[in-house]
Amino acid sequence: MSDAATGEISQEGMDSLVDDFSSDRQAYHVPWGKAMMWIFLVSDTFIFSCFLVGYLHARVTTTQPWPPQSEIFALSFGGDPIPLILIALMTFVLITSSGTMAMAVNYGYRGDKVKTFWLICVTAVFGATFVGMQMFEWSKLIAEGVRPWTNPFGATQFGSVFFMVTGFHGLHVTGGVIYLIWVALRVRRGHYDNKGFEIVEIVGLYWHFVDLVWVFIFAFFYLL
Repeated sequence: MSDAATGEISQEGMDSLVDDFSSDRQAYHVPWGKAMMWIFLVSDTFIFSCFLVGYLHARVTTTQPWPPQSEIFALSFGGDPIPLILIALMTFVLITSSGTMAMAVNYGYRGDKVKTFWLICVTAVFGATFVGMQMFEWSKLIAEGVRPWTNPFGATQFGSVFFMVTGFHGLHVTGGVIYLIWVALRVRRGHYDNKGFEIVEIVGLYWHFVDLVWVFIFAFFYLL
């Protein structure tokens, strides 16, 4: 077969591949940004799942008593400790932020950039509040002697798995707050007026994922 014939076949094959790919994109209507975010979230789900499975393994296999959550995570008001009050507030703040994010996506697709901007800002404030409360929780445990390598309340493994999992999630929330602020500023400047507000849905996917992961962390660490 001549080089010219081989080149012609290769070009035809490439054209066919491009046509097939283009038809798939038109059939499923999945933008690149959203597809990449879903791939990232799926991969991140595996990471958090490994962390939670590792936590359960550490808790089941340890021979030392596991710290009672109602005591170690209690806050005192007027001398009376209230179990898990800070955790309940953190959960309420994060779930509320998921609602404001959903409203931002809704107004984004309506083209109302003013309401979209402010709702994203409110979501970012909720996220920053959550991170602040988590830092307070960490500082309280550290002041009481809990470390990744030691724990005066019981099983030594508690400190390592707690700081690792909650710290990894807190890092995601912090990154999400920065992402939200960046998108909000671009919305306000009119960057998406002609392009559409699809980016708001993409950042919303990330934020809802962070909220959902916290629900599992809350159940595993504070309720079980």
